[in-house]
Amino acid sequence: MRGEDPFDEGATSILRQPKAVWATAGASVVAFMGIGLVDPILPSIAKGLDATPSQVSLLFTSYFLITAVAMLVTGFVSSRIGGRKTLLAGLALVIVFAALSGTSGSVGELVGFRAGWGLGNALFVSTSLAVIVGAAAGGSAAAILLYESALGLGMACGPLLGALLGNASWRYPFFGTAALMAIGILCITAFLKEQPKPARKTSLLDPVRALGHGGLASAAASAFFYNYAFFTVLAFTPFVLNMTPYTSGAVFFAWGVLLAVFSVLVAPRLQARFGSLKVLGGSLLLLAVDLLVIGYGNHTVAVVGTVVSGAFIGLNNTVFTELALGVSDAPRPVASAGYNFVRWFAAAAAPYFAPKIEEWSNIHIPFVVAAVAAVIGAGIVRVRRASLRREAEQLQPVHATQDGVTAFAN
Repeated sequence: MRGEDPFDEGATSILRQPKAVWATAGASVVAFMGIGLVDPILPSIAKGLDATPSQVSLLFTSYFLITAVAMLVTGFVSSRIGGRKTLLAGLALVIVFAALSGTSGSVGELVGFRAGWGLGNALFVSTSLAVIVGAAAGGSAAAILLYESALGLGMACGPLLGALLGNASWRYPFFGTAALMAIGILCITAFLKEQPKPARKTSLLDPVRALGHGGLASAAASAFFYNYAFFTVLAFTPFVLNMTPYTSGAVFFAWGVLLAVFSVLVAPRLQARFGSLKVLGGSLLLLAVDLLVIGYGNHTVAVVGTVVSGAFIGLNNTVFTELALGVSDAPRPVASAGYNFVRWFAAAAAPYFAPKIEEWSNIHIPFVVAAVAAVIGAGIVRVRRASLRREAEQLQPVHATQDGVTAFAN
């Protein structure tokens, strides 16, 4: 399968979008910021709440565990109440639970509030690409580019916001996110009109049934192991680097910039030249090597390796998104829900197991395990390449609610 280069359609068509698209994309940036927001302040949270690294890492585990389970629910909800209402419901939940997170008196409370935040984020991000695809001018390539740009910008700015606000108090980034999401909900309310509901409602078990397709199951399995490696970097590395919020935020801002550049600018060109599966397999192997460098290098090498990992993660995010959207015959909302249901369990597992593995062994072994996971992901791509070679169909600019659950790429 070869990726299309969205720049062939012209940069001007990408920028000339309706207000509804920009409102949704802007809110998406803030939603993705919430993932990496806590990165620079993890040590500060641990100190402020008298918690261990493994306890604080549960902030990611509860968030993504709920996100994974919610993937079976979001299509069910959006096919009944519509895309606009689903977005607004998700944003409202994020505002409430982000604000409550800032008031936490214990790590247990904070972990619980992050779980509620994860439910809200799942409802929002599972529908945002569909809304952008439905409303964007310039075809599906422009829509995907905008979505990937929002993802990359959010992943880059999240740690920066966390550092700037968290340097004063670890509580402020949570209040800041709630305020930004409140702006997002106003923009969605003002500029996004409701779309007609789809003719067929999605059941809770449809995404699980979709995984019976060999290609989709293979993509989900590979993405599961990739996500374990990805979130070892995101959730465990801040404790290894042990920097101030400012310096840690700067490191992960640079990481996020590379992620955005390689996801939006580099990946389509590499796919057009080498094919998606070669790009994906090679990027996963390079990520494995980089993880070993982070794990065994000195502090400076670990910092550089962390930033560089953003390039491989950006490539992988783009290719996995396209595979999830086009590898099977299942409707995109159903296929994407099943795919995300599988892979987000790894995002929940890595933040929990990486600190535990360090406690059981030493600081190097969590990165070895993550590197092995990336290699397994590449092995699945190689072994199952025949079932993954189906050409991804061009996404048509159909109504957003027809694609109620989409491939959330990070």
